[in-house]
Amino acid sequence: MTKKRHRPIHLHVMVSEEEQALIQQRMAEAGIRNMGAYMRKMALNGYVLHVDLSPVRELVSLQRRCSNNLNQVAIQANTYGGIYPEEIAALQRDYAALWGPLSELLKKLSALVEL
Repeated sequence: MTKKRHRPIHLHVMVSEEEQALIQQRMAEAGIRNMGAYMRKMALNGYVLHVDLSPVRELVSLQRRCSNNLNQVAIQANTYGGIYPEEIAALQRDYAALWGPLSELLKKLSALVEL
C-alpha cells in the first residue's frame, strides 16, 4: 500500500556551484538544515526570519527565579509571619524591574514575528 504524499508535485531548479554555496550559507544562517523546507519557505514567503532567542531565554529564566523567590517569601509570611514589609516591597520592586524589560522585549518580538 502506497502512502499519499502531502506534497506530490516535484519542482526542479538548476543552480551554479556559487549559488548552491550561497544557498547553503543562508540556510545555515537561518538555522534550517532541510533544503526542501528552506526552498519552500523562500518561495512562498520571500524571506526567512531567524531570531536568536538566547537572551530572551535567559530573561525568562531570571523571571521564573524571581517569581519563585517571591512565592517562597509569601509562603514564609503566611506560615510563620516573620517577613518584614520592606522585604516584600523590595522583592516586588525587583520583580517589576525585571518584568518591564522582558514584557517590552516580548512585545517587540511578537510584532517582528507577525511581519
